[in-house]
Amino acid sequence: MRFSKSKTISRRIRLLHEYGKLALKKLAMNVFGAFALLAGPLLGAQRSSAQATSTSPLTAVDHVDLRRYAGKWYEIARYPNRFQRNCQSDTTAVYTLRDDGKVQVVNACREKNGKITTARGTAKAVDKGTNAKLKETFFWPFYGDYWVIGLSPDYRYAIVGEPSRKYLWILSRTPRMEEAEYQEVLRLVETLRYQPGMLQKTNQSAQANVPSPS
Repeated sequence: MRFSKSKTISRRIRLLHEYGKLALKKLAMNVFGAFALLAGPLLGAQRSSAQATSTSPLTAVDHVDLRRYAGKWYEIARYPNRFQRNCQSDTTAVYTLRDDGKVQVVNACREKNGKITTARGTAKAVDKGTNAKLKETFFWPFYGDYWVIGLSPDYRYAIVGEPSRKYLWILSRTPRMEEAEYQEVLRLVETLRYQPGMLQKTNQSAQANVPSPS
């Protein structure tokens, strides 16, 4: 009887010992899990921060003469965007400098049914020193960024973007751009940390036209 009782006590001691090891193991797993939950977002934040700093801020050109910039431009290529999703060809813009210093904007394109659709708005320079950073609106009081980030010395072509690099347009004074010049523009676009492969070329037909601003 004493022997049996002794065996029972020994068994209980072993069970307690095993339970203790299991409890410690479970505690360690819980602590590690909690650390992983805490460390995961922190490490992710560090990676996001590193990725954010790897892209340098977008810069605009040193100066834009708005009088020379005014006139008709043809869209050569663009990043696809939702507000031009119905434009099939002949996308153009006419900029007119007003007496108050603002710019009147008339954008137009030909839809799939052959109809020309237009959008009228205004733009204003927000960096008076360069005139390269503008705010454009087609529905007041909502404005969007319009930055001239590339411009040929003779104002033959222009590259338009905005700080987030979500939008990009290549404009030309003529409906078509020579291939050598287009490749030059693509190289410049790449140095500005855009992705040339995302550009969608615009078809310009002989019918490309923008109604004259009234």
